Amino acid sequence: MSEPSSTDKKVIPIAVAAPEAAPPESPTGAMIRTLGLVSAICGLIIVGAYQGTYDAVAANKRIATERAVFKVLPKAKSIAEFLAQPGGGILKVGAGETAIPAGSVKFFAAYDESGKLAGIAAEGVGKGYADNVRIMFGYQPDCQCVVGIGVVSMRETPGIGDKIITDKEFLANFTALDVKLKADLSALANEVKAVKRGSKTNAWQIDAIAGATITSRAVGKAINDSAQALLPRLVPKLDTLATKS
Repeated sequence: MSEPSSTDKKVIPIAVAAPEAAPPESPTGAMIRTLGLVSAICGLIIVGAYQGTYDAVAANKRIATERAVFKVLPKAKSIAEFLAQPGGGILKVGAGETAIPAGSVKFFAAYDESGKLAGIAAEGVGKGYADNVRIMFGYQPDCQCVVGIGVVSMRETPGIGDKIITDKEFLANFTALDVKLKADLSALANEVKAVKRGSKTNAWQIDAIAGATITSRAVGKAINDSAQALLPRLVPKLDTLATKS
């Protein structure tokens, strides 16, 4: 059988794919301009909201602080804000001043109806279970002891950590918590700290709340750290604060 001639062979066309059209170029410049405009608008909104609420937030914070001072020193009728400076000086804070010089410790001198010193109040902060626990504590020079605490801010677990403001047995720790200084007035004679519930043996220890040990320790650390920084500077200058100026 003879092979078919070249003229009898069928030519099968081969399909050639058409080249894909190039995607349109992204409008980079327009996108950048749009993003820049949106960012600028958002920035203006944020700045405007901050400036618009700053005074109100500051006022609310001041009110909360003053309430805490009067709570821990119930005999107080008026208060004045001071700074204990690193060199040992005591500086009264003027109205509207918010900046605290480096190394200074802020405190409040509270005065009774006759203008005599009713006690000292100071803030302290310690790391709790959920976040920092910020407290205010009252200090009485006569007994060199803490005579009350109040919470300025915290985010502890409701029903557990917040017992530091409701548990009567825990609050009883602060009727006369010992914060005496060493003979040379350089530091506290004993570290203030929370101990396991029922194991308190000394006046400078805090009986912790069962189930809220971390928060209890935060309170102890807040008082200890603040007192260690403040009292060595304050005690030698107490005479200058004896009466309201």
